[in-house]
Amino acid sequence: MATVSAVETRAQLPRPDAILAQVRRVADWQLANRTNWATMPAARKSVQNPRDWQQATFWIALTELAKRDARYAPPLMELGRAQQWKFGDNPFHADDQLIGQAWIWAARNGAGSEALEPTVAYFDNVLAKRPSGSLEFIPGAPGAGWSKCTDRWCWCDALFMAPPTLLQLARQTGDQRYADFAHAEFKATTDYLYDPVEKLYFRDSRFFDARDAKGRKQFWSRGNGWVMGGIVRMLDAMPRTDPKRAYYEGLFRDMAAKLLTLQKPDGYWSPSLLDTDPGTPPESSGTAFYTYAFAWGIDAGLLDRATYQPAAIRGWDAIVRAVQPDGMLGWVQQV
Repeated sequence: MATVSAVETRAQLPRPDAILAQVRRVADWQLANRTNWATMPAARKSVQNPRDWQQATFWIALTELAKRDARYAPPLMELGRAQQWKFGDNPFHADDQLIGQAWIWAARNGAGSEALEPTVAYFDNVLAKRPSGSLEFIPGAPGAGWSKCTDRWCWCDALFMAPPTLLQLARQTGDQRYADFAHAEFKATTDYLYDPVEKLYFRDSRFFDARDAKGRKQFWSRGNGWVMGGIVRMLDAMPRTDPKRAYYEGLFRDMAAKLLTLQKPDGYWSPSLLDTDPGTPPESSGTAFYTYAFAWGIDAGLLDRATYQPAAIRGWDAIVRAVQPDGMLGWVQQV
């Protein structure tokens, strides 16, 4: 009887104020420790760059919290002014474009055209010198994790970093060129990396033939989370009447249906999605993306509440368990 009661309790929808309290707790820890590199001893040195994707992911999430709690707006404005509203240094790499979503938010919320001008200039250069190389991920050196192909979106993470930024910019400026570019490149990446049988994305072309010890394809959890989160943010930025919405909504539903079958009983998704063996470790970053996407999809009317809400609740409960007493989020797979 006690076991049944505990399961029923875990299945209850959390209150909005309880969700917000948890989000504030994690955000407060992150802001307080944003330069405390001792908390992440295995991190790359690039994490110290506020315009790098690793920090930018936090900053754009903070824009969503600032919509609900104005106390989180000043750190964003202070960061933008300190960074002069610039992107990363690479003129084409999607990782250097993610921070633009924070600058566009700032432009809409008091910073004005000063915050937007570097974003416009950056993407005008991309459009003027549009890369057209292969999407095949050929390492730039033996064993290297970089490739010339990253001038385009040749790895699935890029679908979170760049296209929502471009669509938000198109909405802010009224310039459709940015949206047209985003749609064309998104489709090129999807045609190349999406597995229509598994309804999941390979991280990049190096994984097309990769298999685990049991012969299963290898689909990275956080990588597919980047895609799901990216589609959510794209749809949020697109007009309701946009004829291209149907393409993204269909892709979102197909991926959600597959991901629903891959959630483990403990609420987490495995680092390698098809490896649902009980011994796989907890992993919070992919789980957070899917929980976010499921909750958004239910609210947007794209996902059936009765089918997806229990999975979203299990995912949220798993994320909460990963938060340490001081507010630091744990069980995040290393970069």
